[in-house]
Amino acid sequence: MAWLLRGDDVLATLEVAGTRSQRRRGLLGRDRFDGALLLRPCRSVHTFGMRFPIDVVLCDADLVVLRACTLPAGRLLRPRRGVRAVVEAEAGSVARWHLLPGEQLSVAADGSPAPRA
Repeated sequence: MAWLLRGDDVLATLEVAGTRSQRRRGLLGRDRFDGALLLRPCRSVHTFGMRFPIDVVLCDADLVVLRACTLPAGRLLRPRRGVRAVVEAEAGSVARWHLLPGEQLSVAADGSPAPRA
């Protein structure tokens, strides 16, 4: 299991889309999603075929948050300059996490000490 972190704070459990096929599929075909999905490398996303709206966090190569927004089903988010990674989560997650542009995210992967919740 991996975790999405902001400093020492655990924001969510994290799935990492490590292959091109996994990044292309994203959250398609799911009815809901607990946690977050990291797409890296990634510059833009869409929600065509999605069953629910998602929060999208656009990050640079170092996982610094550049922008966050909610994307309803059937929409396209165009590529943006500097974006190298995207975090997807159920709509409302960014507000719950109190996530702001400029904040540094990180990933604690399998084998890492469990972060505090």
